[in-house]
Amino acid sequence: MKYFRLVWKNAWRKKIRTSLTVLSVFVAFLLFALLSAIGQAFEGGADVADADRLVVIDKVSLINSLPMSYLDRIAAVDGVQSVTHSSWFGGYYQDPRNQFAQFPVDPSSFMAMYPEYKIPREQLDAWAKDRTGAIVGQELATQYGWKIGDQIPMQATIWTKADGGRTWEFKLDGIFSTDDPRGSAAMMLFQYDYFDEARAFGKGTAGWYILRVKPDADPIQVARTIDAQFANSPSETKTSTEAAFAQSFTKQFGNIALIVSLILGAVFFTLLLVSGNTMSQSVRERISELAVLKTLGFDDRTVLGIVLSESILIMMVGGMLGLGVGWIAVQGLAKELASFLPGLFLSPAAMMLAVAFMVGAGILAGIFPALKAMRLSIVDALARA
Repeated sequence: MKYFRLVWKNAWRKKIRTSLTVLSVFVAFLLFALLSAIGQAFEGGADVADADRLVVIDKVSLINSLPMSYLDRIAAVDGVQSVTHSSWFGGYYQDPRNQFAQFPVDPSSFMAMYPEYKIPREQLDAWAKDRTGAIVGQELATQYGWKIGDQIPMQATIWTKADGGRTWEFKLDGIFSTDDPRGSAAMMLFQYDYFDEARAFGKGTAGWYILRVKPDADPIQVARTIDAQFANSPSETKTSTEAAFAQSFTKQFGNIALIVSLILGAVFFTLLLVSGNTMSQSVRERISELAVLKTLGFDDRTVLGIVLSESILIMMVGGMLGLGVGWIAVQGLAKELASFLPGLFLSPAAMMLAVAFMVGAGILAGIFPALKAMRLSIVDALARA
């Protein structure tokens, strides 16, 4: 902090050049904030998954359904405390752009499996008694202005009805929320019995099974027992944690983590080139001034620190602005995309990583110009002036 005023003045001696460099840094860290939040949303299932819950899916592909007869056989496996099922509906509300998760489930067993979902008891009871009833998360109710008693038509993209129609009508019986701050309730749940009776194909099947392992049971052994039970059957199974199940969903969109890493890598490589060029030009223009500093008694390490501090300062100014605007943008996107991409947020870990990148990029961009300034000979420098 002793030389902060000097460092600040040097950084802004060429205002246009420094402003453009700060703008480049701003854009880089704005992208970092947005992409980190998106990556977190896709990978977030691993963070919020309950370690006591396992998911049973078809061994070949997640899109293949499993027979409903598996339910009782899974429940009978030693170490299984409770089991329920769910399926992917894949419809939309009014417009194809209004897509969110919809699952046909058994009301009582599903809500018991997920105690983090909170709903008034009277609403849950009403839903359990209403064959064409549905409940939705608070995010969806707010987004679409739904209230208890509304009729919600959903257009099917996969599950046509037995009469050939694609419009499924549901009565809104309840609105639920989650007490997990990292989770999301942006989904619709409706009665499996109604779904199975009305659909044109796939009757008597479920998309996957969710089970809770007993506290004293070994989840790995339970998973092996379940899969061994259905080995060599027409529908073999693969049992895994909820984290792995969530990741299997994200893989349908591609390797999100790799895509984000490649984009950020390209952005930061370009940023280092731009920032390094800025610092190199700045040092070349101040050869004589650096020589005067050394003549006045500034030692080599102090000169090295001043130049490096200048590089880090430029990176921190642009980076913090980009991170701040990115955080604000993520808050807005989280509300707009709650139904399509729940769990969108910029985590504290990502922000700390961003600050580390700012300091690291500042050092990398300024280290070679700083070393050049440190090794500068007073006689040679003044001779160039």
